[in-house]
Amino acid sequence: MLRTLRNLVTPRTALVAIALVTLVALAVPAGAASGNNADTALDQALAKFVGRSDGSPGIAVVVQRGATPVLHEAGTAIVGKDRPITLTDHTRVASVAKAYSGATSLAEVTAGALKLDSTIGATLSGMPASWAPITLSQLLQHTSGLADFSQSKAFQQALVASLLIAPPPVELVSYVFEDPLLFKPGTKYHYSNTENVVVGLMVEAATGKTYPDELQAKVAQPLGLTGTSLPSDSFMIEPYVRGYDISNHAQPEDVSQLFAAGWTWASGGVVATPGDANAFVRGYVGGQLFDAATRKAQLTFRAGSSEPPGPGTNSAGLAVFRYQTKCGTFYGHTGNTPGYTQFVAASKDGTRSASVSINAQITPTVNKSAFPALRKIFELAVCAAAS
Repeated sequence: MLRTLRNLVTPRTALVAIALVTLVALAVPAGAASGNNADTALDQALAKFVGRSDGSPGIAVVVQRGATPVLHEAGTAIVGKDRPITLTDHTRVASVAKAYSGATSLAEVTAGALKLDSTIGATLSGMPASWAPITLSQLLQHTSGLADFSQSKAFQQALVASLLIAPPPVELVSYVFEDPLLFKPGTKYHYSNTENVVVGLMVEAATGKTYPDELQAKVAQPLGLTGTSLPSDSFMIEPYVRGYDISNHAQPEDVSQLFAAGWTWASGGVVATPGDANAFVRGYVGGQLFDAATRKAQLTFRAGSSEPPGPGTNSAGLAVFRYQTKCGTFYGHTGNTPGYTQFVAASKDGTRSASVSINAQITPTVNKSAFPALRKIFELAVCAAAS
């Protein structure tokens, strides 16, 4: 989860000085979907949401319950233009990136480069001694006890001082090298951005290749994701959805390219299209990327919520959350960062899926009055997928 920090340096940088506590041709337009009550309820909710004074400028929901994804959308990808969000628009997936690092590392487990019980101490050099016994599984399930680097004042100051140039990933986790563990690893749940950065570093150490390259080789290429990447800079490839700070509802501010993705890296830096995000969650949850034993471990759950919360009752697996809703059980992830909020989920077999992408940060703590309506849209999306 990425939460906006305010009043750090200037009004502009305060908008995104963040504590990281945090196809079109193939798609059937929503209007073509035949008289499904769940589709109709979803479309009505989307129109109402973008009409709120505190709603996002635009929203796109991809629902797939057959061979073809169906795109539902309302509002605009670019304020001031009649430009709906499409399946091929690039957007920041925020903490949904944690599912991508989970997919990559679990694929490495199947390939033999890592094990679920691989430890930080045995895989990485230069880490604190107290981190040594922490396992890959504990990192992926947020039970490591690692403090969140994004809550560090030193990190926040460094971010504000250099929004467009990020440090090497190991420097991100170094901000909490001197912090004690929050609890004995494996005993409690605590969502921390530090964990997935460490996962990315373990992938690199185990394979001798960069994490972005392994993300492409182990996830993007097998699933046919052509619009998915992990950049280090702030640049967004056209076409892309503009992300907005909407704290001033009369004048939303474009924060799409205000900070480099390297400041979040494996924990939140992935850029993808709504079409790719939908294809990813279908393949990831559906078990296409790793073997049955690894998948069984991934889908072993404990109490824990994604940030922001997904629909229904949330519980945590290995880089995936279980959402038990009135329309059935789905598996996926949420994410948010300045300018964007995301949700992806699929049925256990990957045949039914839903993804939600909006161009504003709306969570229980950021623009919080609209979040109950957005969370309801999360549930309507999975209900449409289940219908």
